Amino acid sequence: MKRIITYGTFDMLHYGHINLLKRAREMGDYLVVALSTDEFNFNSKQKKTYFSFEKRKQLLEAIRYVDLVIPEKTWEQKVTDVSTYDIDTLVMGDDWVGKFDFIAEKTDAEVIYLHRTPEISTTRIKKDLKTDYISVR
Repeated sequence: MKRIITYGTFDMLHYGHINLLKRAREMGDYLVVALSTDEFNFNSKQKKTYFSFEKRKQLLEAIRYVDLVIPEKTWEQKVTDVSTYDIDTLVMGDDWVGKFDFIAEKTDAEVIYLHRTPEISTTRIKKDLKTDYISVR
């Protein structure tokens, strides 16, 4: 059984997220999604999510490509997660190219960076909503 893991915040879930999850799942038989906790997002990434961890987890668990959702609490847990969940491949979006190559050096897991869906992102949605809201007023 080939096991895949990916990491993310997955806030304001959109079709770009679904594309990433589908493509990651197609690489193996079992997909683990490490979902950034609210505390990790705020303390380490300096961002606040729109949806809470529990709501984002509930959404991810409803997606057929996802087999298991675990909390991401630190940047450093990736090496441990690969071992704990017997992971063969770590998949990340290509905005992270090179940032997690050390995983392949410290474990037997392969690291693959997938192209993101170019026309969509949570950041863009938030920006567009803010702009449209302001222009309507």
